[in-house]
Amino acid sequence: MKGPDIRRAIATILIVLTVYGILITLLLQLESGIPGSKINTLQDAMWYLMETLTTVGYGDALPVTYWGRMIGFVFLFSSFGVYGFIIGNIANFMTTLKEQKELGFGGTKFSNHAVIIGWNEFGQSVVSTLIAAGRQVAVVTKDRSSIAIIHEFYPDNQVFTLFSDYNNFELLEKVNVKEAAIVFINLNDDTEKLVYIINIRKHYQNLNYVVTLDNGNLKSTFTNAGCTYAISKNEISSKLLASYIFEPDVAILSEELIAYAHEDHEYDMKEFQIRGTNPLIGIPYEKAFFDLKKQSNVILFGLVRVENGQRKLYKNPESSLVIQNGDYLIMLMDGKGTERLKRIFQIDEGV
Repeated sequence: MKGPDIRRAIATILIVLTVYGILITLLLQLESGIPGSKINTLQDAMWYLMETLTTVGYGDALPVTYWGRMIGFVFLFSSFGVYGFIIGNIANFMTTLKEQKELGFGGTKFSNHAVIIGWNEFGQSVVSTLIAAGRQVAVVTKDRSSIAIIHEFYPDNQVFTLFSDYNNFELLEKVNVKEAAIVFINLNDDTEKLVYIINIRKHYQNLNYVVTLDNGNLKSTFTNAGCTYAISKNEISSKLLASYIFEPDVAILSEELIAYAHEDHEYDMKEFQIRGTNPLIGIPYEKAFFDLKKQSNVILFGLVRVENGQRKLYKNPESSLVIQNGDYLIMLMDGKGTERLKRIFQIDEGV
């Protein structure tokens, strides 16, 4: 129940207990010592009250005086109100619990997941792609009507939804934001996104943030503000359009590669980390290239290494480069190749 409802219920209970306490005291004064009365002690009076309220009616304790019976009538008729109060509050409590769960106030235990701040059609397409790639997503929205839509489209074990004002940073703990792999700021305009990045980093400084920009000239501004990745939607669209005009086959392949492969025959680019007992550790890049092609029909064309706390991308590096524990390999593969690599590497794709 909400705060005001709880206070109201507590006040009602205290009033009822006070009234019953007064009536029990009067009943005991009226009945105690009267010939034939079986209500002579406080315990007898309490027992008679419980018998009457629960409608059990054993008949072993009954008032014999006129006013004592009048108090008994009050006990009898008030039992309907007590039952109504109890049933009503239980129903209200269960409804509130269900509502709080739907609104996400119970929190989630997702980890290494994506958090999306803001919900719209673009956010929905991003969520669908992430879900297809096997990633869990937590969505924060201040549009209550969108919550039912999200629950309808996505299972709860893949998408968690929180109804919250975006600037309520304490409530973001409900989406387990500290353990998120990345936070996607999906607000309406670039100015709103920039202000939000600055404010949220005051509370969660070490997280990775990504935004999509309408104005590509603001990339450096967002980077300086602490945004990990700033993507210009117009820039990507223009490059893809130009490619369709001059190199349509390249454009078709490029669009396929940046999308998730839903079928085994479809191709896309994936990133796997090398760690543990991976057989590629200590192997020259050139040998890894041929081994992956031969064993899994996978084409290796890039490597990422963390150097001095920064991720450095090696695009088709020198063949003598030796693969190290902790490196990331960027590869082109189909669905079958993905499953083979998961078995060999014993790890899922992604950073």
